[in-house]
Amino acid sequence: MICFGRRSRVVALAGLLLAAGAAMAPAFAGPAEIALLQSYIGEWRGRGVLIGADKQTVMCRLSVTQGNVDKVNYNGRCMLAGTQLSVAGTMAYIAASRRYEAVMSSNANFTGIAVGQKRGGGLVFNLRERDQDDEGKDLNITAQINLQREAIDVVFEVMYVENGDYLRAEVPFSR
Repeated sequence: MICFGRRSRVVALAGLLLAAGAAMAPAFAGPAEIALLQSYIGEWRGRGVLIGADKQTVMCRLSVTQGNVDKVNYNGRCMLAGTQLSVAGTMAYIAASRRYEAVMSSNANFTGIAVGQKRGGGLVFNLRERDQDDEGKDLNITAQINLQREAIDVVFEVMYVENGDYLRAEVPFSR
């Protein structure tokens, strides 16, 4: 039986909240890119599952607001088994790179940068990070965040490099 510690669950929750937003460098975006980012402004709620040693329900809230210039800010939190995680950040379009980027910080000392691309009428962000748990074991962290007109779908995985054990979270968000 796989047993994941508090840090692993908190890192998984941080990834879920990254789904709806993040923080980055100044951007000079055109009207279409700005409008797409602003289309996610509002209140979002998500309920999904975290799968590891067992299945656990994850409940999340996310507030997306207008930021400075061409940016969109967010604040969010998720609850899992009595653990609360808070994240904050900003999303922006980086014209020089011709891509969207999202960076977040959390109360779990986890930060990450996700690269986004326009797909169809929405945005798809991919996050790949490496971190360590409380015992110094390496973790690979990946997330796919699919932002569509009235939905945000998040799939997030934390895998222990040493043995391949993993946590997988899937949370659909709606307004």
